[in-house]
Amino acid sequence: MIDAKDWLEFGQKFHGHKCPAMPNGLRVGAAALNKLGVERTGDSNIHAILELGDNHCATCFADGIQVITGCTFGKGNISKTYKGKWGVTLIDKATNRAVRVTPKAEAMMANKKTEFFTKYRMVGVAPTKVPDEAVEPLVNMVMAAPEEKMMDISEIFTYEWPKEKHSFDGFVCDECGEMVVEKYGRIKGDKHVCIDCANK
Repeated sequence: MIDAKDWLEFGQKFHGHKCPAMPNGLRVGAAALNKLGVERTGDSNIHAILELGDNHCATCFADGIQVITGCTFGKGNISKTYKGKWGVTLIDKATNRAVRVTPKAEAMMANKKTEFFTKYRMVGVAPTKVPDEAVEPLVNMVMAAPEEKMMDISEIFTYEWPKEKHSFDGFVCDECGEMVVEKYGRIKGDKHVCIDCANK
């Protein structure tokens, strides 16, 4: 069993500021791992599908998911659906077993009524400028709340993950001289080029 509390300090360092959304991601990700009975990954054997979009409240949730699950954009085992929701589906690719976990709307709405949001974030104060006394109680509340009060956890279901091969193929663009992954290459006349050079 993975415990989100063990990852809070590292998560805050990785994320860069204190807020409730990153710890929420830690809690949700831990619940998903524990439901599936899998460990945090250092490879790509599990995949997280985030329902977040861009430039909206609480996208910090994604960093909590990355920290606790080991699903990262660098490893390519995390993706976004751009639905503007905070759900995450965690897939064990070896078994095609998956679970979807979502923070409860009531808990998230309660967070938005706190001083952290109303006095600071909603009026444009950067998260790094919010005083600890305004954010710490909210972080502590997220970390201590009973699981059943803050999230919904689906039953395990089947998710057929497509088999994929990690590519090591690449080439040097004939125009700009930069390295390019083979599948992103283009042909321009008699040259093998990158997308940018192909579009010039």
